[in-house]
Amino acid sequence: MLIETTPLEGVLLTSLQKIEDERGFFARTYCQQEFASAGVDIHLLQTNVSGNKHKGTLRGLHYQAEPHPDKKLVTCTRGAVFDVVVDLRKESSTYCQWFGVELSADNRKGLYVPPGCAHGFVTLEDNTEVHYLMGETYHADLARGARWNDPAFGIEWPIQPVTINERDAAYPHWEKT
Repeated sequence: MLIETTPLEGVLLTSLQKIEDERGFFARTYCQQEFASAGVDIHLLQTNVSGNKHKGTLRGLHYQAEPHPDKKLVTCTRGAVFDVVVDLRKESSTYCQWFGVELSADNRKGLYVPPGCAHGFVTLEDNTEVHYLMGETYHADLARGARWNDPAFGIEWPIQPVTINERDAAYPHWEKT
């Protein structure tokens, strides 16, 4: 597995190092030791999957508040998404900046989202599935969100979302302070 930095502080992009033969390939998708070498301590507590029927489905921007902020490693196991992380950590040098990348079953890239960052995606294909390795359990009372099209972030989505649930569409605009 290769781990690369991104323009956002603490956000990492992973790529597979495939070992191929006549059967296909084998690759590591997560290694605690390799993440530790990259300065990340992610003890996995939960695994989630998101099934999305239609191209243009938007989920996010989601995060979990203190005292249990979530951290996650996101991959796309079927189809493709444009995956986005927004840095909401006021003390960060990349506060309110965003990073986006295509994750797909074909490119097999992954995105590590550190605590204090919001995460969301828009599907680029029908029948897309997203897999999450979580470093924190879900606490409904701490679930929060930021508006996907908030001018405070200026995210450049590659397609206009078609399906957005009511909660995600109703998040208030972010106030930079």
